Amino acid sequence: MAKLLLILLLGLIFEATGVVLLKKGIIQIGEVQSMAPAELVRVITAGATNPTVLLGVFSEALFFACLLVLMSKSDISFLWPLTALSFVLTTFAALVFLGEKVSSLRWMGVLFIMVGAALISYSEHSKSKPAAATEQPAPETAK
Repeated sequence: MAKLLLILLLGLIFEATGVVLLKKGIIQIGEVQSMAPAELVRVITAGATNPTVLLGVFSEALFFACLLVLMSKSDISFLWPLTALSFVLTTFAALVFLGEKVSSLRWMGVLFIMVGAALISYSEHSKSKPAAATEQPAPETAK
């Protein structure tokens, strides 16, 4: 269980890093002015050649790789809600690395996410454990 939580934490760090890098990259490229095809081509072309955007995409790919490992080893009903913790890390990263102002209402939302993750984690610990060993038949006696 500790190994899975470590992979989850690593994945969440990759996710938050990717989102911050993508935001920084789009700031460098310039905001999308319209949904016109020419503007979309400009943004996609600029993004495909922007090192910050590419690093953000790579970081998101690492998050996805962690997610695949976790999905192969745990219940999705346990794992997927815990990925919401990426919102918590991303909020802190936006505050620290992007200088965003986070309102008290948003911090309340972050708190609710953390409480939800704690409940989900607790539910995994309180699952009934399967019996360690099944009863073995009595050995046959020689006649």
